[in-house]
Amino acid sequence: MMRAFWSGAAGFVGLVVLAVVAVADSPNPTPGAKPPDKYTLRYRFQPGETIRWKVVHRARVDASVAGTSQTTETVSSSVKVWKIKEVRPDGAATFEQWVENVDMWQKLSGRMEVRYNSQTDKTPPVGFENVAKSIGVPLSRTTIDPLGKILRREHLVARPTVQHDGLITIPLPDWPVAVGETWSYPCDIEIPLEGGRIKTIKSRQSFTLEEVNRSVATIRVATQILTPVEDPAIEAQLMQRDSAGTVRFDIAQGRVVGQQMDTDKRVVGFRGKASSLHYQTRFTEELLAQTPAADSVVPAGAEASPPQSPAARTTSSVSPQKTAK
Repeated sequence: MMRAFWSGAAGFVGLVVLAVVAVADSPNPTPGAKPPDKYTLRYRFQPGETIRWKVVHRARVDASVAGTSQTTETVSSSVKVWKIKEVRPDGAATFEQWVENVDMWQKLSGRMEVRYNSQTDKTPPVGFENVAKSIGVPLSRTTIDPLGKILRREHLVARPTVQHDGLITIPLPDWPVAVGETWSYPCDIEIPLEGGRIKTIKSRQSFTLEEVNRSVATIRVATQILTPVEDPAIEAQLMQRDSAGTVRFDIAQGRVVGQQMDTDKRVVGFRGKASSLHYQTRFTEELLAQTPAADSVVPAGAEASPPQSPAARTTSSVSPQKTAK
C-alpha cells in the first residue's frame, strides 16, 4: 500500500514539474502584456543659447602620516556657463565653457581659513591667482554630438601638464532604453608617478535609467576600476575619480538639469605603513533659469581679454556599450 502511495505521489510530482517547465519555456507567458516604455536620450541645443548651472563642490580630506594628522576642507560655489556657438544639421553642437563667478573657501587644520569671492574681491589671496584668471574668460571650446561624444576639444587657457579631461557630460546610449536598462562607458585614467612617469588605469562608468517622471530621467552613475591596483599611493590618487551618484536629464530639453556625485574612500599606507587618508566629496549641479540668446558672460575686470588659443586637439571617444542586466 505504501509503495503504491509513494509511486502515485512521485508520478503526481513529476506531472507538476513538467507543467512548471512548460510554463517557464513558453515564449509568451503573458499574452497581451504591454512592453516597457523606451526612451530616446539625446542632447539638444540651439545656436546662440547661453546655459548656466550652479555648481557646488565640497571636499574634506583627513590625512595622517607618522602620527601627524591634518584636515583640509574646501567649499566652492560657482556658475558654469555654456555658450552655444554652432549647431550642425546632424545635431552636433559647439560651445564655449566659461566660469562666470566663484565663491570659495579653504581651511587647513591649525591655520586661518582663506576665502575668495570673484564678485567682491579685487585681488585674490595667495594660492588663488589661477582661479581668478579663469573667471569671465572662455576656458575651452568643445564640439559634442547628440550622444555626448566629444568630437573636438580645444583648450583656451594653460593647464597642468598632467590633467585628465574627464567627461564633459554623461554619454548617452544610441538605442532607446527602458527603465532598469544599463549602458557603460570605458575610460582611461592617467596617474602621475615619480620621475615623470604615467600609469594608465582602466575604468568603466555604468549608467542605469532608474525612472522617468514628467520628461525628467533619473540616471544612476557608478564607477568601476578595472585595472588591479595594489599600490596605496596610486589608490590615493584614484579616490578622486571613483565617485557615484545620480544625474537628472530632461528628455524634452535635451540637457542635464541636475546631478549629485559623492565620494567616500579610505586608503591605508599611501605614505608608509603608519599613514592613512580619508577622502570625502560631494559635487552638485543645478540648471539655472535660461537667459536670452544675446546675453553674454561679463569678464572679470573691464580690461580682461581672452587668452590666445593654442593649437586645437582632437579627442577621440568610445561609444557607450550595452550592459547586461
